[in-house]
Amino acid sequence: MRHRPSSSPGSQEPLFGLDAMAAAPGDAPPPSAPGFRDSAQARRLLAIREIHAEPAAAASPRGRQILARFPDATLIEVDSHWRIPELHGNEGSADRWMRIKRETLVLGVKKTLTTRPNGRSADWIAPGPSNGCALSCVYCYVPRRKGFANPITLFTNIDGIIAHLGRHVAAQGPKTEPNQCDPAAWVYDIGENGDCSVDALVCDNTADLVRAFRDWPTAKASFATKFVNPDLLELDPRRRTRIRFSLMPADDSRLLDLRTSPVDRRIAAAADFLDAGYEVHFNLSPVVLRPGWQDAWAELLRHLDDVLPPRVKQQARCEVIMLTHNADLHEVNLRWHPRGEDALWRPAAQETKRSQNGALNLRYRAGIKRRALAELRELVARHTPWLDIRYAF
Repeated sequence: MRHRPSSSPGSQEPLFGLDAMAAAPGDAPPPSAPGFRDSAQARRLLAIREIHAEPAAAASPRGRQILARFPDATLIEVDSHWRIPELHGNEGSADRWMRIKRETLVLGVKKTLTTRPNGRSADWIAPGPSNGCALSCVYCYVPRRKGFANPITLFTNIDGIIAHLGRHVAAQGPKTEPNQCDPAAWVYDIGENGDCSVDALVCDNTADLVRAFRDWPTAKASFATKFVNPDLLELDPRRRTRIRFSLMPADDSRLLDLRTSPVDRRIAAAADFLDAGYEVHFNLSPVVLRPGWQDAWAELLRHLDDVLPPRVKQQARCEVIMLTHNADLHEVNLRWHPRGEDALWRPAAQETKRSQNGALNLRYRAGIKRRALAELRELVARHTPWLDIRYAF
């Protein structure tokens, strides 16, 4: 691995050297068995050439495991995974949007471990194992906060994250009343700011979380994904992890869900994941309003009804999420994928609204959104009457 010191202002000498990366015998976890993550398809998605790493992250067992996986990558020291001048805040990064996602990885230590209430998809939002993604969904909210580039940032203190979650689960005790999240278990979203299926191509953070939750009888993990990773089928989750495949009409996905698994592939994988021990739900997300959107969604729902076996339908539920956009993200997207903005940026139909996290975003005007949700609910009732909607917003 080539080593290059940080280019951050004020750096005087390397924060760590190559000698610090040498693991003591038995100190780092053994590499995982070969699987999909070593396939040609996975390596096309992630061909890491540059790793920005905090000292503690790189020196940790998980950090060493990741660095060993990409031995030809250049290692760049950084003071903070959030403050990387050549990535975050660098307008020129937008012109290399796809290349950065494919070739760049960031390693950090998640310093603040907080579990906060949710109440929609999950009871709780867990401190996630990553931030950013190798996929390129044009509407993604993460780059609104990270700046002009958001490759995967992996947090290497996964043991600390799991220990925090274990304490939180124990403190809740059994769930005494059913709610829309789950009738019996406390549900923890473990992938709010990334895609756990893609993270599993790089390291075992996702596997470690799935294995932890299978031993917590009062809790379930949950994450949404747009990527089918067959390696996850080997983790034996014992129904303690809910995977939510995000779906949208195929034409919309080809325009807006770049670098993701095709929608029909996500649907086809549902039975395999159910049989492997997952609970399998769906996200109808985001719903993008454009001419003919009703027909496109009707076609998708009919396809779901045609191809999913009864055992998947019996346990499936869904969430409906209308598009949320952002003026700053719009400007970034114009630099790398302006065609996508033709569908997303519709000022005449959108209004400014402050989201739950405090961000100022654009959503469809209240009347337009209300009518669209009513139409989509009707389409679901007509074409997939077995698919209960957990919530829609």
